[in-house]
Amino acid sequence: MQARLEIFKTALAPKLVKHLVSAGRVLESTELPATTRELVNIRASQINGCSGCLDMHTKDAAAAGETSTRLNLVAAWREATVFTEAERAALELTEQGCRIADSAGVTDEAWEAAAKHYDDEQLLALVTQIALINAFNRLNVITRQPAGDYKAGQFAAL
Repeated sequence: MQARLEIFKTALAPKLVKHLVSAGRVLESTELPATTRELVNIRASQINGCSGCLDMHTKDAAAAGETSTRLNLVAAWREATVFTEAERAALELTEQGCRIADSAGVTDEAWEAAAKHYDDEQLLALVTQIALINAFNRLNVITRQPAGDYKAGQFAAL
């Protein structure tokens, strides 16, 4: 696949990416579990067809100790027995949050399920994580960024 735009060869990219990454770093300092953040990133990227983010987040999750079983079952989380109820609630909220144009938005049931497991600060972090990964997904998908060469932790210094 050929990229439509060489994002990192522009003068604007470092300025934009710096702020998006900075928002992600704020989320790292919250009580929302890192595992949940990565599951959200992976599921959103699957839904949005973002190979670059899937490449990055599956490799980063594996490097952080996530099992291949769980990584392989994220797309089928409803049928899998390897996710906690809190993770399931986060994954449901992610799916509905990614597909807001396909329905009436996020259901009260999905919100209430997440609210059973996460406090207000964690809920805000979860919603922001969903929004942030959607921004990265759209940036990559629209410009057709290729995937496959990412090394775990590659962007840690950004």
